[in-house]
Amino acid sequence: MRAFALSAALLLTLMAGAALSQQDDAPASDEEPRRGVLLEINGPIGPATSDYIVRGIERAAEERVGLVVLQMDTPGGLDTAMRDIIKAILSSPVPVVTWVAPSGSRAASAGTYILYASHVAAMAPATNLGAATPVPVGGSPPPAAPRDGDGDKDGDKDGETGDDEAGPREPRSAPEAKALNDAIAYIRGLAERRGRNADWAEKAVREAASLTAERAVEENVVDLIAADMGQLLEVLDGRTIALDSGDVELRTAGMVITRSAPDWRTELLAVITSPSVAYMLLLAGIYGLMFEGYNPGAILPGVVGAICLLLALYAFQVLPVNYAGLGLMVLGVVLMIAEVFVPSFGALGIGGVIAFVVGSVILMDTDVPGFGLPTTLIASVALVGGTAMMGIVWFAVRATRQPIVSGREQMIGAPAEALEDFVGRGFVRVHGERWTAVSTVPVQRGQRLRVTAMHGLELNVAPLDSKEA
Repeated sequence: MRAFALSAALLLTLMAGAALSQQDDAPASDEEPRRGVLLEINGPIGPATSDYIVRGIERAAEERVGLVVLQMDTPGGLDTAMRDIIKAILSSPVPVVTWVAPSGSRAASAGTYILYASHVAAMAPATNLGAATPVPVGGSPPPAAPRDGDGDKDGDKDGETGDDEAGPREPRSAPEAKALNDAIAYIRGLAERRGRNADWAEKAVREAASLTAERAVEENVVDLIAADMGQLLEVLDGRTIALDSGDVELRTAGMVITRSAPDWRTELLAVITSPSVAYMLLLAGIYGLMFEGYNPGAILPGVVGAICLLLALYAFQVLPVNYAGLGLMVLGVVLMIAEVFVPSFGALGIGGVIAFVVGSVILMDTDVPGFGLPTTLIASVALVGGTAMMGIVWFAVRATRQPIVSGREQMIGAPAEALEDFVGRGFVRVHGERWTAVSTVPVQRGQRLRVTAMHGLELNVAPLDSKEA
């Protein structure tokens, strides 16, 4: 009887605990979707940006947050980085809202594609999007002159901006046509998936058209306008989002949005893939290996140079590098180094500086927004290299004017002192050394002489006041 009572008490205790656990879990489940994550894109979209956004979306899915807000202000960026971000958005189990903010921001080029791919596309007042024409790495050819009748006098109406006056630009080559058609098909696919204006999306790619926030909403390019985060969450509340796993109703009223800052990996990747840093890493790598070659066994220059060169090559692999510019830079460095070993009185060195500067200018494809090299950095490096070359030339010219201080030529004309009286052959002191000398005139001990010729280990001498050769 006692055992039965204990068993019943234990069973009741377990049931009560389970009920309390369910009651505790229910509110937590209700509160779970009321957390959101804010990710930011500020500036050009590159490898560091895509790594930060992709891992931020994956982490949001693992933490089962209710919303990812992607706040964006970008002039565009690299196609590969953009596509990585879009793939993460399309496969995200968490709704992704891309918001072009604050006022004055833009979602140009790659930013337009990301807007179209997002579950919800929002913009702040006084923002714009568009100009999504792909630009080939290496630069695009100059625009063709507009044909008669192609001009659009009303190109700026309806809130549109951009170079629409010449109409659609026809591709000039097969690769350009392939890139353009691929980009059009890509953005149309994104527009159709999200139920947005696919025709304007094609126009943004083909004609580089742009829209203001207000016109974008009217044209069904974006979904809504929100001036701040509070207004954005208020407008989103109750909206139904279609995910791969099914429809989800957003409950954003009172949602707490937490900013997810880039971690050390993203920061390091951003530093390495900065065009200026990659440029300096390349120079450090080249010069480090050169110094190691000049001084075998120094070790430190070789180790530092190898590390810097590998980091630079990694950065160039993911940056829009013009390899003609890289080749000119390497040629310039080789010519400047050759000046040290092949005295050309500046011809090789100056040519090397010119090749280096020209290569630096065209190293990064400046048609890709945000990935150019600062002219001040190029000028500074060129100034240092040019100064070093001029210094080498100056020392070389100065060396040619210095008297010879070693070898056979150095002995001719050198002062000598007779160590004994002699007629014909005797001993003299030259540069502190005892030499056998021959004179055509009598010589007295201690007399000052000069060397007129040298035959093997025997010197011809003459008195200092003598004119004999």
